[in-house]
Amino acid sequence: QVQLVESGGGLVQAGGSLRLSCAASGSIFSINAMGWYRQAPGKQREVVASITSGGSTYYADSVKGRFTISRDNAKNTVYLQMSSLKPEDTAVYYCNGKIYSSGYDVMPNDYWGQGTQVTVSS
Repeated sequence: QVQLVESGGGLVQAGGSLRLSCAASGSIFSINAMGWYRQAPGKQREVVASITSGGSTYYADSVKGRFTISRDNAKNTVYLQMSSLKPEDTAVYYCNGKIYSSGYDVMPNDYWGQGTQVTVSS
């Protein structure tokens, strides 16, 4: 099995910064893309940012210029540096990994972390 464990959430004032981390462990052969999603109360889960194994990145328009995603392939860890936070960034943030558990897997499996709360006060 594969586990994704997030850390780094919390309460911050508008304009502040937070850094989220997500470490993957367990039966990992290789990791394809990793990403961050968020879900605010009463809203659907949405993608925030993603990064491929080669380092190509994607950002939602709402976070471009404020958030930076990065990964350490040696540590199977992905990070999300969040700056200039706004109250509308308040949500539970989930880590996602598209992971091959063995060399026999044809497609990667989707794994999710348990979520970490980010609250931005105005």
